[in-house]
This record gives sequence, C-alpha cells and structure tokens, in this order.
Amino acid sequence: MGDLQLDIAISDYDHIRDFIDGKVTAPGIAINHIDLPVEDIFSRFTEHREWHVSEMSMARFVSLISQGDDNLTGIPVFPSRFFRQHAIYVTTDSPLTTAQELAGKRVGIPEWVQTAIVYVRAWLMHDIGIPLSDIHWFRAGINDLANWSQVKGIIPQGVAYEEVMDRSLMDMLLAGDLDAVICAHPPDLFQARDPRIRRLIAEFQPLEEAYWKKSQIFPMMHTVALRKDIYDENPWIGPSLFGAFTEAKNRSLERALDGNICRFPIPWCFAYAEKARDMFGDDFWPYGVEANRPTLEAFVRFCHEQGASHRLVSVDELYPENVRDL
Repeated sequence: MGDLQLDIAISDYDHIRDFIDGKVTAPGIAINHIDLPVEDIFSRFTEHREWHVSEMSMARFVSLISQGDDNLTGIPVFPSRFFRQHAIYVTTDSPLTTAQELAGKRVGIPEWVQTAIVYVRAWLMHDIGIPLSDIHWFRAGINDLANWSQVKGIIPQGVAYEEVMDRSLMDMLLAGDLDAVICAHPPDLFQARDPRIRRLIAEFQPLEEAYWKKSQIFPMMHTVALRKDIYDENPWIGPSLFGAFTEAKNRSLERALDGNICRFPIPWCFAYAEKARDMFGDDFWPYGVEANRPTLEAFVRFCHEQGASHRLVSVDELYPENVRDL
C-alpha cells in the first residue's frame, strides 16, 4: 500500500522548507505543496476546504471551532508568530505617540476576526487599560476596497463598529477620518516608505520584549489546520505531520544560529537568533500544546471576550488527543 497523498497549502517559510522540499519526510505521507498568498490560503480553505492540510489564521481557526465547524481540526504547529505592538499606524503629523492616547479615538481594522488585531486589542484592554468600547472601530480594506471573505464575529454590546465598503483604511487615515490603523500586513504606503505614514510606537522592540517577560505570551498568528474527515479516517497523520514539521523547524533554527555562514541575507542574523535563544530558551520557536499552553489559554480567552469566537473554546478542543502531548 502506497503513501497517503495529501495536498498541503502553506507559505514557503524557511522553517517549513525542508519538509515541503522532501529533505524531511512524514512517514506514510506523500505531500503536494501548494504555495499561495496566505490570504488566499485562508479564504479558500475556510470556504471550500480545497486541500487536506492548510495554514490557517489562529483567530479564524478558533472562531470556526466555536461555531461548530464539524470538518475542521488541526495540529499544534505555528508557522507564523509575531508580537504585534508594532502593528499600529498613524500619519506622520499625528500628535499620537503612545497607545494610551488611543482612548476615545477612531481606529481602522481590516477584519474583526484577525489574529493580530485580537492580540493588539487584548493588549490595549489588559495592559494599557482601554476597554473595547472606548474606541470607535471602522472596518475596511487596508489599501483597497474590502473584497475578501471574513469569518463572522460578534461585536460586543456597547462597542461602536462600522463597516466601510467604499473607502480604504489608508484613504480614511490620510484624510483625517481615522486616527490610527491596526493591521497585520503593513500598509503599502508604509512598505514604500511614504513619508506620510509612521508606526505609532517607533521603538517597539523593547516594549514587545517587556510584554513577553511580563505575560509569557508569545503570539502565534497561524496554525496548521486539517480536514477532520481525513484526520478521522487516518488519525496517525497527526503525529506523522507534527514530527516532520518539527524536524524541519529544528533544522531552520540551527541555520539561524550558524555563526560561520550567514544563512539569511540579514546582517547579524546569528546574533539576533542568539538573543532569541537567550530570551525564549533553546527552542525559541516551540510547537506543541503544552509548550504553548499559556499563550493558547490567553488567546482563546481574548477571542471570547472580543467576540472573535462565538463561545469560550477550550485549548483541548483545538487539537486531537493524539497530538496534544507531543
């Protein structure tokens, strides 16, 4: 009997590459890798389950589980992780310089159920002291008109929220109709180094490091989701895939720490990796439920209190029993 053929849609990360290139294999599985923009991966898997295994936004994943999606499960692999205090943008001439000043302001977001925004809102609520209801929220496309699928959230009672379909967030920000924008993907104008746009918090890294030290939350943006019908028929694929993703990741961490050959086109990349190891431990990009339980527990709570999920989901609901202890 041959290997089980699985289509896997996931971005071409360095810490995934050895698996998708075949240098690392998952026993019993032959993969067909599909590389698309993550927004397309998320929407097509959410709406049509076009492949067996898919990179998935954590907020979408938790929200769909909370809504009773009966053909969705996952493995505790986290391809993308980011602290997100840096993800707030204002105009260069804005008087705002701190997160505390966002109270009472008009803030744009591309989606209510977006992982990065869940984390930023939670930070504003719990660390800065700004309730959701103290901000007027506007949803629109970042650079263009909104045109992608969303997972439906529940806007909490008392929260001012508007959807704008005929303008972009950048248009509204530059026109003075928004005070700030929160988004995972940096705006095109910011990426192009347009002098009219800046981050709210210029020196964000010390702030994000302090957040980690205080909370022990290392935000995961994405997880790896699977069609539950495939998993139920072949539950052994969970540990097999988890092992392959983990081995590929471990090889990538070794490359990042290589002080002999610069494996990435970033000056001092090995020094940055060493700093991460000093801060997070030898495995500074951990997979697995138990290694990430503090972050997972916090995230499902954040999703519930913000209405990104329709009920409070337990961490153990997210991943099958045979991968929870890996």
